[in-house]
Amino acid sequence: MKLGDLKKEGHWQTLLASFLYFDFSFMMWTMLGPLATEINESLASRGFAMNDDQTATLLAVPVLAGAILRLVLGVFVDKFGPKKTALVSQMIVVATLFYGYLTAETITYDQLLLIALGLGFAGASFAVALPQAGQWYPPRLQGAVLGIAGAGNIGVVIDFLFAPKIAEVWGWPSVFLIGGALSFIILIVYMFLAKDAPASVYKPNPKKLGDYLKLMRDRDTWWFNLFYAVSFGGFIGFANYMKVYLMNTYEPEMSVFGMDVMNEGNVKVIAGYFGALCIFAGALLRPVGGAIADKMGGIKSLYVFYGSIIVLTFISAFVSLPFWAAIVVMFLIMANLGMANGSVFQLVPQRFGKDIGVMTGLIGMAGGLGGTAFIKTFGWSQGAFDGYAAGFIIFAVITMVAISGISLVKTRWRTTWGAVSGAKI
Repeated sequence: MKLGDLKKEGHWQTLLASFLYFDFSFMMWTMLGPLATEINESLASRGFAMNDDQTATLLAVPVLAGAILRLVLGVFVDKFGPKKTALVSQMIVVATLFYGYLTAETITYDQLLLIALGLGFAGASFAVALPQAGQWYPPRLQGAVLGIAGAGNIGVVIDFLFAPKIAEVWGWPSVFLIGGALSFIILIVYMFLAKDAPASVYKPNPKKLGDYLKLMRDRDTWWFNLFYAVSFGGFIGFANYMKVYLMNTYEPEMSVFGMDVMNEGNVKVIAGYFGALCIFAGALLRPVGGAIADKMGGIKSLYVFYGSIIVLTFISAFVSLPFWAAIVVMFLIMANLGMANGSVFQLVPQRFGKDIGVMTGLIGMAGGLGGTAFIKTFGWSQGAFDGYAAGFIIFAVITMVAISGISLVKTRWRTTWGAVSGAKI
């Protein structure tokens, strides 16, 4: 497949619009993570500082809302079409961001939770952008098309690179202003570029509530939900909580490192840079994980990735690491989580090819719920034990449960649907 094929077939303008919509939406979805420290300092200056549990809740709400709204927007896509659904959803995100900017000087914790809820619509863009792009293209181009449209995960990296620096120069409310302006521009671009596929190209197959209930009675659905709750839940959970974790654990060392090596004194900006580096590994290596799974089988690759995650998280829990070593370990954790995401979705189409749309919604929601639980667990760990060892241990144990699940199903999978899938399982 060559990129030129995407111009000859389908509608490249819609593909571009879908990519931009998802990329910038993912950026807005995870915006509170790299700003959490600055926001808390602003609240503290007015007599209210968030505790660890409140910080975790604030970061978890967009993830939870995005997970649930993926199903809701998926239904709206079937009923009203992806373009109308995307436009309304994006308007809500734009309004949320400008509301955050306009109320920043007197903002309360409850208002922040409302903003977090509104940003959940940005996280749900996955359920709109991918179907809209995919509807225009034939099956042989779906992998490339969905890979391009879904590359928006990189948006969280952009957050961590630029949000702390913008906050340092112009104040954290300016991040909401710039985010709102960019989201409005994307809204206009999307309005003119994107088109719903005509009936001659795509025949709608609306999903019904019964379709979801039917698949939820299938035990394999729950196994895949567990596997993706670990891999994507871990990825999006770490991504949102990364700066808080680094600031609470390594603030003095980051300050020294910044002055000695980077000629940069703002520790929040340094945390953003290194957070972006680790998150970039998970975002970039997702397709690599899928390619590895194609060669060695999804089950074997998940053994490797999950096994590596278990070892690395136990190291983080029990070894007192210096800052540079902690970054290396976190980079490897995120890399393995990203590759595990790709491996899970190498298996899903083999098992649920006829129901891939419904399963994508269900598994995507499970990933978001896993991320919510992850953030809350780490917030609890810091609040209860003044450290993150308990959070790492719990995540390692849950990953061990996932590996045990793979061991329980691998023989049945390989001798039933895996035997006729045509792919390595």
